[in-house]
Amino acid sequence: MASTYRIAVIQWHIKELDIEYNHKTACDYISEAAAQGAELAVLPEYHLSGMVPTDPRWAVQAGESAWYLEKYQSLAKELQICIVPGTIIEKHTGSDQSTLFYNTAYFISNDGTVLGSYRKKNIWHPERPHLTSSGPEPHVAIDTPIGRVGMLICWDLAFPEAFRELIVDGAQIVIVPTYWTPHDASSEAREYNPDCEGLFLESTITTRCFENTCGIVFVNAAGPSEDFLGLSQITLPLVGPIAKMGTEDGFMIADLDMGIIDAAERNYKVRQDLKKENWHYVYRHTGRK
Repeated sequence: MASTYRIAVIQWHIKELDIEYNHKTACDYISEAAAQGAELAVLPEYHLSGMVPTDPRWAVQAGESAWYLEKYQSLAKELQICIVPGTIIEKHTGSDQSTLFYNTAYFISNDGTVLGSYRKKNIWHPERPHLTSSGPEPHVAIDTPIGRVGMLICWDLAFPEAFRELIVDGAQIVIVPTYWTPHDASSEAREYNPDCEGLFLESTITTRCFENTCGIVFVNAAGPSEDFLGLSQITLPLVGPIAKMGTEDGFMIADLDMGIIDAAERNYKVRQDLKKENWHYVYRHTGRK
């Protein structure tokens, strides 16, 4: 009999550089979700400080990331809930003594153990002067109390290859913390459709579920609709979003039925095809002509 997992997606209007407010808000929502029986709580990308890398305080706060990760580990153990604390900006020193910033998602188990992490690979264009990509490191799924899970971050959503690597490695649920706003569209793009970014998210999330026979837990930042998209959701193949938020602050809990994912695979046989030794799409993009 297939399992059902109770999952909470949490979104709010993140206050830039107000790390204490954001952390407390996150912990309060996680505690409320745990009290309502959630087995996993997921936060947005950049949830601690926002994305303001040109402010010197942003780099200072990135240096404090390990402390906040430990706090989430303690909270997970206390509440007996798994937590993906959105993403945490981490400050590292490179081999040439340069300062590197990684945008990292962690999966914390309900006993407080970090089961796995993922550094954002596909960096959005305005982020590239400030963040370092995980580059050629493979996408790897991890075993968790809610099954085998993959993690991606925001703009990774645009790349089917990222999902394929996770699906081949056995992921059935893909968690995607995000900080995606209407302003990610250029003025030219918005002349064609002012809501093009909303359309991008709505269509792509459902498509990825169908084409990979997986579930997606997508969590975005919230706020005034002229500046934020929200749309945090839990989406499955065959049925689409089983729960979805607007741009409001708060959280939503839904029961993710793994039986739907299994039924989709029996119908489409995507994973079955990917496992074939002579599968005809075994290739790598090189960018060369």
